[in-house]
Amino acid sequence: MASKHEPKENQQPNEARDLQNRLQDVVENGAVTTDNGRHTIHCLTIIGQIEGHYVLAGDNKTTKYEHVIPQLVAVEESRDIEGLLVILNTVGGDIEAGLALAELIAGMKKPTVSLVLGGGHSIGVPLAVSAKRSFIVPSATMTIHPVRINGLVLGVPQAFTYFRRMQQRITSFVTGHSGISQERFYELCMATDELATDIGTVLNGTDAVKEGLIGEVGSLSDAIEALYDMIES
Repeated sequence: MASKHEPKENQQPNEARDLQNRLQDVVENGAVTTDNGRHTIHCLTIIGQIEGHYVLAGDNKTTKYEHVIPQLVAVEESRDIEGLLVILNTVGGDIEAGLALAELIAGMKKPTVSLVLGGGHSIGVPLAVSAKRSFIVPSATMTIHPVRINGLVLGVPQAFTYFRRMQQRITSFVTGHSGISQERFYELCMATDELATDIGTVLNGTDAVKEGLIGEVGSLSDAIEALYDMIES
């Protein structure tokens, strides 16, 4: 508690303190809560590589899932925050961590909107479709490919059964939260004429909408307006 004899110029105004807290949240968690528009919304960014059970090298730009999970819980339980905006520019990453975050977002009762900027690749695809409404900018791309793993793999039938089951989990989630069919999603995963050193498909923003993977082509203002509409309805 500030002393009554403390000079006024040394007392930090509430607005400046709030701004400092928001900037700190942006630096530490890549997130910010805004209340300057028609409604109070929380903006969560998922960028770089999604870090799961193993810590990645320090020169990698990562999104740590243990930082995102508490934010999602806090947004859902907050009495002030009315909606969630998820902005993605990710190359993918840990499958289980990314799918866990996607399940959390899909299970929220509050209005949620996702926006893909730059790229929403690999496990970023389930994250992009997990929101109640999804947007993508025309210049963004999304890479759809089958499950793969780095490092030592035992060449036994059980290992390939595990891959197949993991792929089924991802396919079921994506097709259950978007307009693309399981057959078409599998075709895109297994395409051999799209990538030079891999199998899969790269979709730009317009193609992602045509395939039914993403809801609409749009940018930041479109995503925020859609979130406001959901809150008001």
